[in-house]
Amino acid sequence: MSAFLLETSTKPSKMKKFIFFSLLFSTILYFSCTTKEKVDLIVHNGTIYTVDEGFSIANAFAIKDNRFVAVGNENAIFSKYESEEVIDLQGKPVYPGFIDSHSHFYRYGLGLQVADLLGAESEAELVERVRVHAEKNPDAAWILGRGWDQNLWESKEFPTKAKLDSLFPDKPVLLTRIDGHAALVNQKALDLGGVTAQTSMIGGKVILIGNKPSGVLIDNAIDLVSSKVPNASKEESRIALLGAQENCFAVGLTTVVDAGLEKETIDLISEMQKDNTLKMRVYAMINPTEANMAHYFKTGIYQDDNLTVRSFKIYGDGALGSRGAALLKPYHDHADNYGFLLKNPEEFDELAKKMYENGFQMNTHCIGDSANRTLLDIYAKYLKGKNDLRWRIEHAQVVSKEDMPKFAQYSIIPSVQPTHATSDMFWADERLGDKRIKTAYTYKQLLAQNGWLPNGTDFPIEDISPIKTFFASVCRKNSEGLPDDGFQMENALTREQALRSITIWAAKAGFEETRKGSIEVEKSADFVVLDTDLMKCNDEAILRVKVLKTVLGGEIVSGAEINQ
Repeated sequence: MSAFLLETSTKPSKMKKFIFFSLLFSTILYFSCTTKEKVDLIVHNGTIYTVDEGFSIANAFAIKDNRFVAVGNENAIFSKYESEEVIDLQGKPVYPGFIDSHSHFYRYGLGLQVADLLGAESEAELVERVRVHAEKNPDAAWILGRGWDQNLWESKEFPTKAKLDSLFPDKPVLLTRIDGHAALVNQKALDLGGVTAQTSMIGGKVILIGNKPSGVLIDNAIDLVSSKVPNASKEESRIALLGAQENCFAVGLTTVVDAGLEKETIDLISEMQKDNTLKMRVYAMINPTEANMAHYFKTGIYQDDNLTVRSFKIYGDGALGSRGAALLKPYHDHADNYGFLLKNPEEFDELAKKMYENGFQMNTHCIGDSANRTLLDIYAKYLKGKNDLRWRIEHAQVVSKEDMPKFAQYSIIPSVQPTHATSDMFWADERLGDKRIKTAYTYKQLLAQNGWLPNGTDFPIEDISPIKTFFASVCRKNSEGLPDDGFQMENALTREQALRSITIWAAKAGFEETRKGSIEVEKSADFVVLDTDLMKCNDEAILRVKVLKTVLGGEIVSGAEINQ
Protein backbone atom coordinates (compact mmCIF):
# COMPACT_ATOMS: atom_id res chain seq x y z
CA MET A 1 0.00 0.00 0.00
CA SER A 2 2.73 2.37 0.99
CA ALA A 3 4.64 1.42 -2.14
CA PHE A 4 1.59 2.23 -4.25
CA LEU A 5 1.14 5.59 -2.53
CA LEU A 6 4.76 6.41 -3.09
CA GLU A 7 4.52 5.53 -6.75
CA THR A 8 1.40 7.60 -7.32
CA SER A 9 2.79 10.56 -5.42
CA THR A 10 6.00 10.73 -7.45
CA LYS A 11 4.72 10.00 -10.96
CA PRO A 12 2.03 12.14 -12.67
CA SER A 13 -1.04 10.39 -13.93
CA LYS A 14 -1.93 10.31 -17.61
CA MET A 15 -4.66 12.86 -16.90
CA LYS A 16 -2.16 15.24 -15.28
CA LYS A 17 0.17 14.85 -18.25
CA PHE A 18 -2.66 15.68 -20.63
CA ILE A 19 -3.64 18.76 -18.61
CA PHE A 20 -0.01 19.91 -18.41
CA PHE A 21 0.66 19.66 -22.14
CA SER A 22 -2.72 21.19 -22.97
CA LEU A 23 -1.91 24.20 -20.84
CA LEU A 24 1.57 24.44 -22.37
CA PHE A 25 0.21 24.30 -25.92
CA SER A 26 -2.47 26.87 -25.09
CA THR A 27 0.15 29.19 -23.62
CA ILE A 28 2.40 28.87 -26.69
CA LEU A 29 -0.58 29.37 -28.99
CA TYR A 30 -1.71 32.44 -27.01
CA PHE A 31 1.66 34.12 -27.15
CA SER A 32 2.22 33.21 -30.79
CA CYS A 33 -1.13 34.77 -31.65
CA THR A 34 -0.63 37.91 -29.58
CA THR A 35 3.07 38.56 -30.29
CA LYS A 36 3.31 40.73 -33.37
CA GLU A 37 6.27 41.18 -35.68
CA LYS A 38 7.99 44.52 -35.21
CA VAL A 39 8.47 46.59 -38.35
CA ASP A 40 9.96 50.00 -39.06
CA LEU A 41 6.82 51.68 -40.39
CA ILE A 42 3.13 50.98 -40.93
CA VAL A 43 1.18 53.14 -43.37
CA HIS A 44 -2.62 52.85 -43.39
CA ASN A 45 -5.98 54.47 -44.17
CA GLY A 46 -5.06 55.39 -47.74
CA THR A 47 -5.91 54.55 -51.32
CA ILE A 48 -2.79 52.68 -52.33
CA TYR A 49 -2.31 51.96 -56.03
CA THR A 50 0.11 49.05 -55.92
CA VAL A 51 0.57 48.93 -59.74
CA ASP A 52 1.07 45.19 -59.44
CA GLU A 53 0.10 42.90 -62.31
CA GLY A 54 -3.59 43.14 -61.45
CA PHE A 55 -3.44 46.87 -60.66
CA SER A 56 -4.86 46.10 -57.22
CA ILE A 57 -5.68 48.73 -54.61
CA ALA A 58 -4.76 48.33 -50.92
CA ASN A 59 -5.22 50.58 -47.91
CA ALA A 60 -2.15 49.70 -45.84
CA PHE A 61 1.37 48.33 -45.94
CA ALA A 62 4.24 47.55 -43.58
CA ILE A 63 7.93 48.33 -44.13
CA LYS A 64 10.99 46.69 -42.62
CA ASP A 65 14.65 47.09 -43.58
CA ASN A 66 13.76 49.48 -46.42
CA ARG A 67 11.37 47.04 -48.10
CA PHE A 68 7.66 46.33 -48.19
CA VAL A 69 6.97 43.25 -46.04
CA ALA A 70 3.18 43.26 -46.28
CA VAL A 71 0.61 45.02 -48.47
CA GLY A 72 -3.15 44.74 -48.15
CA ASN A 73 -5.99 45.36 -45.72
CA GLU A 74 -5.13 47.45 -42.65
CA ASN A 75 -6.93 45.09 -40.24
CA ALA A 76 -4.76 42.23 -41.45
CA ILE A 77 -1.63 44.41 -41.28
CA PHE A 78 -2.30 45.56 -37.71
CA SER A 79 -3.17 42.04 -36.57
CA LYS A 80 0.27 40.77 -37.58
CA TYR A 81 2.61 43.78 -37.32
CA GLU A 82 3.38 46.59 -34.92
CA SER A 83 5.60 49.63 -35.18
CA GLU A 84 6.55 52.72 -33.22
CA GLU A 85 6.13 54.64 -36.46
CA VAL A 86 2.59 54.65 -37.89
CA ILE A 87 1.34 56.99 -40.59
CA ASP A 88 -2.37 57.64 -41.03
CA LEU A 89 -2.83 58.76 -44.64
CA GLN A 90 -6.30 60.12 -43.89
CA GLY A 91 -7.57 58.77 -47.19
CA LYS A 92 -4.82 60.28 -49.35
CA PRO A 93 -3.72 58.44 -52.53
CA VAL A 94 -0.37 56.63 -52.68
CA TYR A 95 1.59 55.47 -55.73
CA PRO A 96 4.93 53.72 -56.27
CA GLY A 97 7.83 56.17 -56.39
CA PHE A 98 7.85 57.83 -59.80
CA ILE A 99 10.63 56.95 -62.25
CA ASP A 100 11.83 59.22 -65.06
CA SER A 101 12.93 56.93 -67.88
CA HIS A 102 14.94 59.52 -69.76
CA SER A 103 16.52 62.58 -68.19
CA HIS A 104 19.81 64.39 -67.84
CA PHE A 105 19.98 64.46 -64.06
CA TYR A 106 23.61 65.55 -63.71
CA ARG A 107 23.40 68.08 -66.53
CA TYR A 108 20.22 69.48 -64.97
CA GLY A 109 22.10 69.97 -61.72
CA LEU A 110 24.94 71.77 -63.48
CA GLY A 111 22.35 73.87 -65.33
CA LEU A 112 21.01 75.23 -62.06
CA GLN A 113 24.20 77.32 -61.93
CA VAL A 114 24.02 78.87 -65.45
CA ALA A 115 21.86 81.54 -67.06
CA ASP A 116 18.24 80.36 -67.26
CA LEU A 117 16.93 81.07 -70.77
CA LEU A 118 13.77 78.96 -70.59
CA GLY A 119 10.73 80.82 -71.83
CA ALA A 120 12.64 83.83 -73.20
CA GLU A 121 10.12 85.36 -75.61
CA SER A 122 12.60 87.16 -77.87
CA GLU A 123 16.26 87.36 -78.75
CA ALA A 124 16.41 90.67 -76.86
CA GLU A 125 15.13 88.96 -73.69
CA LEU A 126 17.67 86.17 -74.15
CA VAL A 127 20.52 88.70 -74.31
CA GLU A 128 19.24 90.64 -71.31
CA ARG A 129 19.04 87.49 -69.17
CA VAL A 130 22.62 86.66 -70.13
CA ARG A 131 23.77 90.18 -69.26
CA VAL A 132 22.18 90.01 -65.81
CA HIS A 133 23.67 86.55 -65.17
CA ALA A 134 27.13 87.77 -66.20
CA GLU A 135 26.91 90.71 -63.81
CA LYS A 136 26.11 88.34 -60.95
CA ASN A 137 29.01 86.03 -61.84
CA PRO A 138 31.87 88.36 -62.81
CA ASP A 139 34.65 85.88 -62.02
CA ALA A 140 33.37 83.06 -64.25
CA ALA A 141 35.78 82.14 -67.05
CA TRP A 142 32.87 81.38 -69.38
CA ILE A 143 29.34 82.75 -69.62
CA LEU A 144 27.04 79.73 -69.93
CA GLY A 145 23.29 79.49 -70.39
CA ARG A 146 20.63 77.03 -71.42
CA GLY A 147 17.02 76.87 -72.61
CA TRP A 148 16.41 79.30 -75.48
CA ASP A 149 13.89 78.33 -78.13
CA GLN A 150 13.47 80.45 -81.25
CA ASN A 151 10.11 78.82 -81.92
CA LEU A 152 8.70 80.97 -79.10
CA TRP A 153 9.71 84.15 -80.88
CA GLU A 154 7.64 86.06 -83.39
CA SER A 155 10.26 85.67 -86.12
CA LYS A 156 11.04 82.00 -85.28
CA GLU A 157 14.51 82.66 -86.69
CA PHE A 158 17.77 81.58 -85.07
CA PRO A 159 19.50 84.29 -83.00
CA THR A 160 22.90 85.70 -83.95
CA LYS A 161 26.06 86.53 -82.03
CA ALA A 162 26.05 90.27 -82.83
CA LYS A 163 24.81 91.51 -79.43
CA LEU A 164 26.93 89.00 -77.54
CA ASP A 165 30.04 90.16 -79.41
CA SER A 166 29.26 93.73 -78.41
CA LEU A 167 28.65 92.94 -74.73
CA PHE A 168 31.34 90.29 -74.26
CA PRO A 169 34.21 90.82 -76.70
CA ASP A 170 36.81 89.20 -74.41
CA LYS A 171 34.87 86.48 -72.57
CA PRO A 172 33.55 83.33 -74.31
CA VAL A 173 29.79 82.73 -74.31
CA LEU A 174 28.02 79.38 -74.88
CA LEU A 175 24.21 79.34 -74.76
CA THR A 176 22.60 75.96 -75.43
CA ARG A 177 19.19 75.63 -77.08
CA ILE A 178 16.42 73.95 -75.07
CA ASP A 179 16.93 70.58 -76.81
CA GLY A 180 20.71 70.60 -76.46
CA HIS A 181 21.14 70.17 -80.22
CA ALA A 182 21.97 73.77 -81.10
CA ALA A 183 23.93 76.51 -79.38
CA LEU A 184 24.55 80.23 -79.73
CA VAL A 185 28.14 81.33 -79.15
CA ASN A 186 30.05 84.59 -79.51
CA GLN A 187 33.13 85.26 -81.61
CA LYS A 188 35.49 84.68 -78.69
CA ALA A 189 34.09 81.17 -78.28
CA LEU A 190 34.30 80.52 -82.03
CA ASP A 191 37.96 81.55 -81.98
CA LEU A 192 38.72 79.25 -79.05
CA GLY A 193 37.04 76.37 -80.87
CA GLY A 194 38.75 77.10 -84.17
CA VAL A 195 35.38 77.46 -85.89
CA THR A 196 35.26 79.31 -89.23
CA ALA A 197 32.93 79.54 -92.20
CA GLN A 198 34.86 76.67 -93.77
CA THR A 199 34.40 74.29 -90.80
CA SER A 200 32.50 71.13 -91.76
CA MET A 201 31.94 67.71 -90.23
CA ILE A 202 29.67 64.67 -90.21
CA GLY A 203 26.61 65.22 -88.03
CA GLY A 204 27.11 68.93 -87.44
CA LYS A 205 26.71 72.30 -89.06
CA VAL A 206 27.91 75.88 -88.71
CA ILE A 207 25.07 78.25 -89.59
CA LEU A 208 26.27 81.11 -91.80
CA ILE A 209 25.04 84.60 -92.55
CA GLY A 210 26.51 85.35 -95.95
CA ASN A 211 30.02 83.94 -95.68
CA LYS A 212 30.47 84.35 -91.92
CA PRO A 213 29.39 82.24 -88.94
CA SER A 214 26.15 83.51 -87.41
CA GLY A 215 27.08 82.15 -84.00
CA VAL A 216 24.66 79.21 -84.15
CA LEU A 217 26.17 75.72 -84.13
CA ILE A 218 24.19 72.51 -84.71
CA ASP A 219 24.85 69.15 -83.03
CA ASN A 220 28.46 67.93 -83.49
CA ALA A 221 29.64 71.44 -84.28
CA ILE A 222 28.82 72.42 -80.68
CA ASP A 223 31.53 70.07 -79.43
CA LEU A 224 34.23 72.20 -81.06
CA VAL A 225 33.40 74.94 -78.56
CA SER A 226 31.97 73.02 -75.58
CA SER A 227 35.14 70.92 -75.40
CA LYS A 228 37.00 74.10 -74.43
CA VAL A 229 34.79 74.75 -71.39
CA PRO A 230 36.62 73.64 -68.20
CA ASN A 231 35.14 70.54 -66.60
CA ALA A 232 33.29 70.97 -63.34
CA SER A 233 35.36 70.24 -60.26
CA LYS A 234 34.43 67.30 -58.04
CA GLU A 235 32.92 69.68 -55.51
CA GLU A 236 30.93 71.49 -58.21
CA SER A 237 29.68 68.10 -59.42
CA ARG A 238 28.61 67.15 -55.89
CA ILE A 239 26.67 70.38 -55.53
CA ALA A 240 25.04 69.80 -58.92
CA LEU A 241 23.91 66.26 -58.02
CA LEU A 242 22.52 67.32 -54.65
CA GLY A 243 20.66 70.28 -56.16
CA ALA A 244 19.13 68.03 -58.81
CA GLN A 245 18.17 65.46 -56.18
CA GLU A 246 16.36 68.00 -54.01
CA ASN A 247 14.22 69.22 -56.89
CA CYS A 248 13.48 65.71 -58.14
CA PHE A 249 12.41 64.44 -54.72
CA ALA A 250 10.09 67.45 -54.44
CA VAL A 251 8.13 66.31 -57.51
CA GLY A 252 7.91 62.64 -56.45
CA LEU A 253 10.81 61.11 -58.36
CA THR A 254 12.66 58.30 -56.60
CA THR A 255 14.61 56.97 -59.60
CA VAL A 256 16.05 58.83 -62.56
CA VAL A 257 17.57 57.55 -65.77
CA ASP A 258 20.54 59.72 -66.73
CA ALA A 259 20.95 59.46 -70.49
CA GLY A 260 24.67 59.91 -71.05
CA LEU A 261 27.34 59.97 -68.34
CA GLU A 262 31.11 59.70 -68.15
CA LYS A 263 32.78 57.11 -65.93
CA GLU A 264 34.02 59.71 -63.45
CA THR A 265 30.48 61.01 -62.91
CA ILE A 266 29.11 57.49 -62.46
CA ASP A 267 31.91 56.83 -59.96
CA LEU A 268 30.99 60.00 -58.05
CA ILE A 269 27.31 59.01 -58.01
CA SER A 270 28.25 55.59 -56.61
CA GLU A 271 30.55 57.15 -54.01
CA MET A 272 27.86 59.59 -52.85
CA GLN A 273 25.24 56.83 -52.72
CA LYS A 274 27.48 54.68 -50.57
CA ASP A 275 28.15 57.48 -48.09
CA ASN A 276 24.40 58.24 -48.16
CA THR A 277 24.79 61.86 -49.27
CA LEU A 278 23.08 61.00 -52.57
CA LYS A 279 19.94 58.95 -51.96
CA MET A 280 18.42 59.15 -55.45
CA ARG A 281 18.37 55.85 -57.31
CA VAL A 282 20.07 56.18 -60.72
CA TYR A 283 20.02 54.14 -63.91
CA ALA A 284 23.12 55.38 -65.73
CA MET A 285 23.54 55.26 -69.49
CA ILE A 286 27.23 55.49 -70.39
CA ASN A 287 28.65 57.78 -73.07
CA PRO A 288 30.23 55.51 -75.74
CA THR A 289 33.78 56.85 -75.67
CA GLU A 290 36.59 54.39 -76.35
CA ALA A 291 37.81 54.74 -72.76
CA ASN A 292 34.33 54.15 -71.31
CA MET A 293 33.70 51.13 -73.50
CA ALA A 294 37.10 49.61 -72.65
CA HIS A 295 36.40 49.96 -68.92
CA TYR A 296 32.79 48.76 -68.77
CA PHE A 297 33.20 45.94 -71.26
CA LYS A 298 35.93 44.65 -68.95
CA THR A 299 34.07 45.13 -65.66
CA GLY A 300 30.64 44.18 -67.02
CA ILE A 301 27.12 45.05 -65.90
CA TYR A 302 26.65 46.51 -62.42
CA GLN A 303 23.38 46.66 -60.49
CA ASP A 304 22.43 47.20 -56.85
CA ASP A 305 19.45 48.81 -55.13
CA ASN A 306 20.67 52.33 -55.91
CA LEU A 307 22.64 52.17 -59.15
CA THR A 308 22.31 50.31 -62.44
CA VAL A 309 25.04 50.50 -65.11
CA ARG A 310 24.25 48.28 -68.08
CA SER A 311 23.66 50.48 -71.14
CA PHE A 312 25.25 52.97 -73.49
CA LYS A 313 23.58 56.10 -74.81
CA ILE A 314 24.07 56.66 -78.54
CA TYR A 315 22.96 59.73 -80.50
CA GLY A 316 21.40 58.85 -83.85
CA ASP A 317 20.44 62.32 -85.03
CA GLY A 318 19.62 65.82 -83.83
CA ALA A 319 16.34 67.52 -82.94
CA LEU A 320 13.29 68.58 -84.91
CA GLY A 321 13.31 72.12 -83.53
CA SER A 322 16.79 72.84 -84.89
CA ARG A 323 16.14 70.84 -88.10
CA GLY A 324 18.82 68.35 -87.16
CA ALA A 325 16.49 65.33 -87.01
CA ALA A 326 17.22 62.97 -89.91
CA LEU A 327 14.15 62.67 -92.17
CA LEU A 328 13.34 60.35 -95.06
CA LYS A 329 11.95 63.30 -97.03
CA PRO A 330 12.90 67.00 -96.80
CA TYR A 331 11.62 69.32 -94.11
CA HIS A 332 8.25 70.74 -95.07
CA ASP A 333 9.49 74.27 -94.27
CA HIS A 334 13.02 73.83 -95.67
CA ALA A 335 12.85 71.98 -98.97
CA ASP A 336 16.56 71.21 -99.40
CA ASN A 337 17.15 70.02 -95.84
CA TYR A 338 16.83 66.37 -94.71
CA GLY A 339 18.60 66.83 -91.38
CA PHE A 340 21.44 64.38 -90.73
CA LEU A 341 22.67 61.36 -88.85
CA LEU A 342 25.38 62.06 -86.30
CA LYS A 343 27.48 59.10 -87.45
CA ASN A 344 27.82 57.00 -90.56
CA PRO A 345 25.56 53.92 -90.55
CA GLU A 346 28.69 51.76 -90.45
CA GLU A 347 29.71 53.36 -87.16
CA PHE A 348 26.29 52.67 -85.64
CA ASP A 349 26.59 49.07 -86.83
CA GLU A 350 29.99 48.69 -85.17
CA LEU A 351 28.60 50.07 -81.90
CA ALA A 352 25.66 47.64 -82.06
CA LYS A 353 28.07 44.76 -82.60
CA LYS A 354 30.08 45.77 -79.53
CA MET A 355 26.96 46.17 -77.38
CA TYR A 356 25.64 42.77 -78.44
CA GLU A 357 28.92 40.94 -77.90
CA ASN A 358 29.46 42.49 -74.47
CA GLY A 359 25.90 42.13 -73.18
CA PHE A 360 25.01 45.82 -72.80
CA GLN A 361 21.80 47.56 -73.74
CA MET A 362 22.00 49.88 -76.74
CA ASN A 363 19.85 52.96 -76.19
CA THR A 364 19.81 55.28 -79.18
CA HIS A 365 18.39 58.79 -79.55
CA CYS A 366 16.26 58.78 -82.70
CA ILE A 367 13.98 61.71 -83.59
CA GLY A 368 13.48 61.64 -87.37
CA ASP A 369 11.95 58.81 -89.37
CA SER A 370 15.24 58.26 -91.23
CA ALA A 371 17.18 57.89 -87.97
CA ASN A 372 14.53 55.52 -86.60
CA ARG A 373 14.66 53.38 -89.74
CA THR A 374 18.45 53.26 -89.77
CA LEU A 375 18.77 52.20 -86.15
CA LEU A 376 15.80 49.83 -86.15
CA ASP A 377 17.35 47.98 -89.08
CA ILE A 378 20.76 47.84 -87.41
CA TYR A 379 19.17 46.58 -84.19
CA ALA A 380 17.33 43.94 -86.19
CA LYS A 381 20.59 42.66 -87.64
CA TYR A 382 21.83 41.69 -84.17
CA LEU A 383 18.61 40.98 -82.28
CA LYS A 384 17.30 38.73 -85.10
CA GLY A 385 13.82 38.28 -83.58
CA LYS A 386 12.00 38.18 -80.24
CA ASN A 387 14.38 38.58 -77.31
CA ASP A 388 14.73 40.02 -73.81
CA LEU A 389 17.74 42.26 -74.36
CA ARG A 390 15.53 45.37 -74.10
CA TRP A 391 17.45 47.54 -76.53
CA ARG A 392 15.79 50.93 -76.61
CA ILE A 393 15.01 53.69 -79.06
CA GLU A 394 15.04 56.92 -77.09
CA HIS A 395 12.28 59.33 -78.18
CA ALA A 396 11.02 57.33 -81.23
CA GLN A 397 9.52 60.66 -82.23
CA VAL A 398 8.77 60.31 -85.95
CA VAL A 399 8.32 56.70 -87.10
CA SER A 400 7.04 55.75 -90.56
CA LYS A 401 4.16 53.29 -90.81
CA GLU A 402 6.47 50.81 -92.54
CA ASP A 403 8.91 50.81 -89.64
CA MET A 404 6.48 50.71 -86.72
CA PRO A 405 6.11 46.87 -86.66
CA LYS A 406 9.87 46.46 -86.18
CA PHE A 407 9.53 47.40 -82.52
CA ALA A 408 7.39 44.30 -81.94
CA GLN A 409 9.24 42.03 -84.35
CA TYR A 410 12.57 42.57 -82.56
CA SER A 411 11.33 43.39 -79.03
CA ILE A 412 12.75 46.91 -79.27
CA ILE A 413 11.58 49.25 -76.51
CA PRO A 414 10.35 52.75 -77.45
CA SER A 415 11.26 55.16 -74.65
CA VAL A 416 9.02 58.24 -74.99
CA GLN A 417 8.52 61.73 -73.53
CA PRO A 418 4.95 63.01 -74.04
CA THR A 419 5.77 66.55 -72.95
CA HIS A 420 7.86 66.78 -76.12
CA ALA A 421 4.63 66.38 -78.08
CA THR A 422 2.86 69.13 -76.17
CA SER A 423 5.88 71.45 -76.47
CA ASP A 424 6.37 70.81 -80.19
CA MET A 425 2.76 70.60 -81.36
CA PHE A 426 2.35 74.27 -82.29
CA TRP A 427 5.19 74.17 -84.84
CA ALA A 428 5.96 70.48 -85.54
CA ASP A 429 3.51 70.38 -88.46
CA GLU A 430 5.53 73.20 -90.06
CA ARG A 431 8.58 70.92 -90.01
CA LEU A 432 6.75 67.75 -91.06
CA GLY A 433 3.61 68.77 -92.98
CA ASP A 434 0.02 67.66 -92.39
CA LYS A 435 0.53 64.04 -93.46
CA ARG A 436 3.83 63.21 -91.79
CA ILE A 437 2.84 64.83 -88.47
CA LYS A 438 0.39 61.92 -88.06
CA THR A 439 3.39 59.60 -87.78
CA ALA A 440 4.90 61.63 -84.94
CA TYR A 441 4.39 61.31 -81.15
CA THR A 442 2.37 58.11 -81.72
CA TYR A 443 2.57 56.79 -78.17
CA LYS A 444 -0.46 54.54 -78.25
CA GLN A 445 0.77 52.86 -81.43
CA LEU A 446 4.23 52.45 -79.90
CA LEU A 447 2.72 51.00 -76.72
CA ALA A 448 0.82 48.44 -78.77
CA GLN A 449 4.03 47.00 -80.22
CA ASN A 450 5.23 45.23 -77.07
CA GLY A 451 2.36 45.95 -74.69
CA TRP A 452 4.42 48.32 -72.53
CA LEU A 453 6.72 51.32 -72.75
CA PRO A 454 8.73 53.55 -70.41
CA ASN A 455 7.98 57.25 -70.08
CA GLY A 456 10.03 60.27 -69.08
CA THR A 457 10.66 63.98 -69.56
CA ASP A 458 14.16 64.45 -71.02
CA PHE A 459 14.63 67.17 -68.38
CA PRO A 460 16.05 69.83 -68.39
CA ILE A 461 14.65 70.04 -71.93
CA GLU A 462 11.17 69.68 -70.39
CA ASP A 463 9.85 70.28 -66.87
CA ILE A 464 10.99 67.66 -64.34
CA SER A 465 7.48 66.95 -63.04
CA PRO A 466 6.20 63.37 -63.63
CA ILE A 467 2.67 64.69 -63.05
CA LYS A 468 3.07 66.84 -66.17
CA THR A 469 4.26 63.72 -67.97
CA PHE A 470 1.10 61.92 -66.81
CA PHE A 471 -1.08 64.84 -67.93
CA ALA A 472 0.55 65.08 -71.37
CA SER A 473 0.20 61.31 -71.83
CA VAL A 474 -3.50 61.23 -70.98
CA CYS A 475 -4.78 64.63 -72.10
CA ARG A 476 -2.26 65.52 -74.85
CA LYS A 477 -2.33 69.16 -73.71
CA ASN A 478 0.36 71.55 -72.50
CA SER A 479 0.51 73.10 -69.04
CA GLU A 480 -1.83 75.88 -70.18
CA GLY A 481 -4.46 73.26 -71.06
CA LEU A 482 -4.10 73.73 -74.82
CA PRO A 483 -5.33 72.76 -77.29
CA ASP A 484 -8.87 72.45 -75.95
CA ASP A 485 -9.51 69.10 -77.66
CA GLY A 486 -6.00 67.73 -77.17
CA PHE A 487 -3.29 67.04 -79.76
CA GLN A 488 -3.80 63.93 -81.92
CA MET A 489 -5.89 62.27 -79.21
CA GLU A 490 -5.91 58.96 -81.06
CA ASN A 491 -2.51 58.41 -79.45
CA ALA A 492 -3.42 59.30 -75.87
CA LEU A 493 -2.68 56.75 -73.13
CA THR A 494 -5.21 55.64 -70.53
CA ARG A 495 -4.58 56.69 -66.94
CA GLU A 496 -3.56 53.18 -65.96
CA GLN A 497 -1.14 52.98 -68.90
CA ALA A 498 0.30 56.39 -68.06
CA LEU A 499 0.83 55.44 -64.40
CA ARG A 500 2.46 52.14 -65.34
CA SER A 501 4.74 53.97 -67.78
CA ILE A 502 6.26 56.11 -64.99
CA THR A 503 6.49 53.27 -62.46
CA ILE A 504 6.67 49.54 -63.23
CA TRP A 505 7.26 49.82 -67.00
CA ALA A 506 9.96 52.42 -66.38
CA ALA A 507 11.62 49.98 -63.98
CA LYS A 508 11.31 47.14 -66.49
CA ALA A 509 13.09 49.17 -69.17
CA GLY A 510 16.19 49.04 -66.97
CA PHE A 511 15.87 45.40 -65.81
CA GLU A 512 14.81 46.74 -62.41
CA GLU A 513 11.23 45.48 -62.19
CA THR A 514 12.00 42.95 -59.42
CA ARG A 515 13.47 45.74 -57.27
CA LYS A 516 11.08 48.67 -57.68
CA GLY A 517 8.23 50.15 -59.69
CA SER A 518 5.31 48.74 -57.70
CA ILE A 519 4.20 48.45 -54.08
CA GLU A 520 4.77 44.72 -53.56
CA VAL A 521 6.40 42.55 -50.91
CA GLU A 522 10.22 42.45 -51.08
CA LYS A 523 10.49 45.54 -53.30
CA SER A 524 12.19 48.76 -52.21
CA ALA A 525 9.79 50.84 -50.12
CA ASP A 526 9.65 53.80 -52.52
CA PHE A 527 6.32 55.63 -52.68
CA VAL A 528 4.75 59.03 -53.13
CA VAL A 529 1.73 60.56 -51.39
CA LEU A 530 -0.38 63.07 -53.36
CA ASP A 531 -3.15 65.41 -52.25
CA THR A 532 -5.46 64.35 -55.09
CA ASP A 533 -6.14 61.03 -56.79
CA LEU A 534 -4.64 61.04 -60.29
CA MET A 535 -6.83 58.11 -61.30
CA LYS A 536 -10.15 59.75 -60.38
CA CYS A 537 -9.84 63.56 -60.58
CA ASN A 538 -11.03 65.44 -63.66
CA ASP A 539 -8.52 66.32 -66.36
CA GLU A 540 -8.28 69.97 -65.38
CA ALA A 541 -7.33 69.06 -61.81
CA ILE A 542 -4.32 66.94 -62.74
CA LEU A 543 -1.93 69.87 -63.11
CA ARG A 544 -2.97 71.19 -59.69
CA VAL A 545 -2.05 67.93 -57.93
CA LYS A 546 0.55 68.43 -55.20
CA VAL A 547 3.16 66.00 -53.94
CA LEU A 548 2.78 65.74 -50.16
CA LYS A 549 5.48 63.18 -49.47
CA THR A 550 8.24 61.41 -51.31
CA VAL A 551 9.50 58.32 -49.48
CA LEU A 552 12.58 56.33 -50.45
CA GLY A 553 13.24 52.98 -48.80
CA GLY A 554 10.82 53.92 -46.05
CA GLU A 555 12.57 57.25 -45.38
CA ILE A 556 10.75 60.55 -45.99
CA VAL A 557 13.06 62.48 -48.34
CA SER A 558 10.71 65.33 -49.24
CA GLY A 559 7.68 66.89 -47.57
CA ALA A 560 6.70 67.79 -44.02
CA GLU A 561 5.79 65.18 -41.45
CA ILE A 562 2.50 63.35 -41.99
CA ASN A 563 0.17 63.02 -38.99
CA GLN A 564 1.33 60.04 -36.97
